[in-house]
Amino acid sequence: MPLKRHSVQWPWQALLAVILLGLATGLWVATKRVNYEWRWERVPQYFAYRAEASQTAPVAGTVRGISTDGAYSRVEIVPEDGGPSVTVAVETDTLKVKAGDPVAEGDDIGAERHWKIGPLTWGLWVTIWISFVSGFIGLIIGLVTGLCRLSPNPTLRGLAVLYIELIRGTPLLVQIFIFYFFIGTVLNLDRIVAGVGALALFVGAYIAEIIRAGIQSIAKGQTEAARSLGMSTTETMIHIVLPQAFKRVLPPLAGQFISLIKDSSLVSVIAITDLTKSGREIITSSFATFEIWFTVALLYLLVTSLLSQLLFWLERRFARSD
Repeated sequence: MPLKRHSVQWPWQALLAVILLGLATGLWVATKRVNYEWRWERVPQYFAYRAEASQTAPVAGTVRGISTDGAYSRVEIVPEDGGPSVTVAVETDTLKVKAGDPVAEGDDIGAERHWKIGPLTWGLWVTIWISFVSGFIGLIIGLVTGLCRLSPNPTLRGLAVLYIELIRGTPLLVQIFIFYFFIGTVLNLDRIVAGVGALALFVGAYIAEIIRAGIQSIAKGQTEAARSLGMSTTETMIHIVLPQAFKRVLPPLAGQFISLIKDSSLVSVIAITDLTKSGREIITSSFATFEIWFTVALLYLLVTSLLSQLLFWLERRFARSD
């Protein structure tokens, strides 16, 4: 019996390495041509930073003494009216008084630092939250619309077709403007609600067509067999058709949800501080244009890659159960 020949892979792997090296070289040459000074050290502070909270004297009096314990110092103040002394804790390197100094109420004693999340971290969280909520609502809208699209009732079918064609035939940016400035004004909606609503309606139309195609891909013989066993139309759809259709439409659903995460950047036009808007605000104050946009792009890539791997794992898990 002839042995199976294995194809040689190293030339193709070498070609891949050469292509990646060429791309990296091209990027380096491009940065040299624009004469840009990279300052990546400024980026971490936009994820998290230590903020200073000024500590002031609660009463007027005199500093009796200062006790230092490592990075912190405790300033003891004796009030002018002879009341009990009060203590103010500050960071040692921010201390602005010494023992024996008179202080007035409200005078600056020092500062206390604490960690705060930066604008990039907050914008990333808003992007993930908006994408998850709008994706979940859009999945429900798409499921209901997809079923209505296949309904024998002409009213339900006509409304579903009208909704799908209207949403798919107009740009998402225009839909966001209409939802926020018209529907949001009439119903007095918050911009977050308007943004989530616009994204949910947008993704729901595409999910409806994906679900419709998945349902129609199931052989009619299975529906007829279920009906012959006494199952109602609803029971057949829930227990027989939809579970199989869900497995088949998982890859296009994954692509749609990944696109939703990227499309969510458009809600920044209605002043929602998502990842894209946070990046623009940082660039306005820091002028670190390339560093911030590359960081924002990598954050979007990280989120979409994690979602892609999760859905790929679900796809393999369902494939093993067949």
